[in-house]
Amino acid sequence: MTAQYQVQGDIAVITLNNPPVNGLGLSTRQGIADGMSKANADAAVKAIVITGAGKAFSGGADIKEFGKPTAMQEPNLNSVIGVLENSSKPVVAAIHTVVMGGGLELALGCHYRVVAPGTGVALPEVKLGLLPGAGGTQRLPRVLGVEPALNMIVSGETIKSEMLAMAPGQKLFDKMAASAESVLEEAIAFAREKADVRPLPLVRDLKCKHPQGDAYFQFARNMVKGMSKNFPAPTKCVDAVEAATKKKFDEGMAVEREIFINLMWTAESRSLRHLFLSERAASKIPDVPSDTPVRAINSVAVIGAGTMGGGIAMNFLNAGIPVKMLEMKQEALDRGIATIRKNYEAQVAKKKLKQDKYEQRMSLLSTTLSYDDLTGTDLVIEAVFEEIGVKEAVFKELDRVMKPGAILASNTSTLDVNKIASFTKRPEDVVGLHFFSPANVMKLLEVVRGEKTAKDVMATVMGIAKKIKKTAVVSGVCDGFIGNRMIEQYGRQGGFLLDEGCTPAQVDKAMEKFGMAMGPFRMGDLAGNDIGWAIRKRRYQEKPDMKYSKTADLLCEKGRFGQKVGKGWYDYVEGKRDAIPNPEVEQMIADHRAALGITPRKISDEEIVQRLVFALVNEAAHILEEGIANKASDIDIVYIFGYGFPPHRGGPMNYADEVGLFNVVQAMNRFAQNPLDDAKFWQPAPLLARLAAEGKTFN
Repeated sequence: MTAQYQVQGDIAVITLNNPPVNGLGLSTRQGIADGMSKANADAAVKAIVITGAGKAFSGGADIKEFGKPTAMQEPNLNSVIGVLENSSKPVVAAIHTVVMGGGLELALGCHYRVVAPGTGVALPEVKLGLLPGAGGTQRLPRVLGVEPALNMIVSGETIKSEMLAMAPGQKLFDKMAASAESVLEEAIAFAREKADVRPLPLVRDLKCKHPQGDAYFQFARNMVKGMSKNFPAPTKCVDAVEAATKKKFDEGMAVEREIFINLMWTAESRSLRHLFLSERAASKIPDVPSDTPVRAINSVAVIGAGTMGGGIAMNFLNAGIPVKMLEMKQEALDRGIATIRKNYEAQVAKKKLKQDKYEQRMSLLSTTLSYDDLTGTDLVIEAVFEEIGVKEAVFKELDRVMKPGAILASNTSTLDVNKIASFTKRPEDVVGLHFFSPANVMKLLEVVRGEKTAKDVMATVMGIAKKIKKTAVVSGVCDGFIGNRMIEQYGRQGGFLLDEGCTPAQVDKAMEKFGMAMGPFRMGDLAGNDIGWAIRKRRYQEKPDMKYSKTADLLCEKGRFGQKVGKGWYDYVEGKRDAIPNPEVEQMIADHRAALGITPRKISDEEIVQRLVFALVNEAAHILEEGIANKASDIDIVYIFGYGFPPHRGGPMNYADEVGLFNVVQAMNRFAQNPLDDAKFWQPAPLLARLAAEGKTFN
């Protein structure tokens, strides 16, 4: 069992021991129940203390049980909490470090709670499209007050124990311990003090009311609806907490349970749970064991002080790792440093960063104009112009100056990492680290594994990604890797829709209504339409049979490169991000359509969404089949964290699974009949066709 029982004098101590966060899996629940039976049967035991081993009291549900029958097997968490409440001897929770979800619900089932300072306290179930399912919505309002409890439940955010202990009238904590190290000892002493106190206090017996009642809950419901339109769970949290104030405890528990079960079956909760597990799975590489030795990364060099180079440098400075930035000219260095300062100063002004932290980070940054000054660094990342000749010159210099064992990384977004590695005598040390722009903000990092990249290099960069708070996904080598290879097909469909009768605004609005952060044309304006133009010019040479709409080329010929020049598919006013439709652009599209002899037709939002999203899915199926991505869930992570795909849809592959792969293939067959589209592209990828025929899913 993953809960240990021991007796210290007249106090029984039950210690949850299920690393890393003492998840409340079946074995742990059984261990608690067995420990409680022993303690209550032992006449020498006067009181019971429950605590957690290692770095947590309990982080809640055991993610290894997600979706498995053992998650609901008796004793379930509600049953265990019933055992605590019905104990004939006082039960004290010795809480430290982390108490979240079911861990907090377990603690609320104890008679008393002693907490260490600095403990992170949360009910984060809403982030999985759920609400607390073991009494959290019924007990927390009773000990903390209705409003602060509802705020915690609806946001899912973590609050430090000291803050909660200061709340007026709070009954969540009975005692604040001196430290995490002393909390168990202090809880044992507290248990001895309370050993003979009767009756035993129960959270369920406390009153739970709000003075404004109906008016408050209606206000809360309106606020929550406005902030979470695609997520049903937050408004259901309001319903459950309202039940705590209006019903008897057991009736409120029944309301919570019914809502919890209904939410479990929603597509939104399935998608969010899929993402939760996918993000953790992304860091696992099938042939790189978790105990692979890693290389020490104590210093980093960045080649290029432009937008990408500066953003990349900030990630390492934020993590306390010294960075040396190289440029060819002093003016370029000065500009780069000024941009980094400006970014940090904006954070200081918004009180998101303290002045001393800002100064500390800047003190870790140094600059140079000479490759020879990079000799001692452990990792170098180039962020220079996206042209293979430029990369060749850089990597030949790096090969000359970098010490043996240093990792040589390229931030390329499309170029061949194997070719880049061939410019050195140490291809095993070369890897792609494709940061997304702005690199200091975007969470995604595509780690591109070359044919000869060493396993310890992969283990090292996956570890360093975690240190700089990035979600890393491994990609094999191909043109555009995972994300940009797929986005090209998405963009192509956007162009065909313009040819057939849509405006850029209509396509963007349909995709934004679906939940995308921005539609394809606003995204093009943000990224720079000239970048796509350069790729298409290369495609016209390499793949002359690949079909594109010419509208994007016509736009670029007019110099409408996007936000950076104030005009693209839309017009932009300086200092604002608003996309203002431009009549000349719409006329340009109409003229092009007329020149091709195309009569515009009315196109539904449903068709727009299906063509763009299923284009992603079909290309992704080819990527999986070729082994470029390890698993479908990795592709979902790339699109959620790198391209603004809506989290409540769970990523393109999860969305396809939800729609049903049979239905996806049927839609693609319809699109292939459209003479203005690319029939060859809509041939389902063999993997997709096979899974659909077998009634299976990607994930």
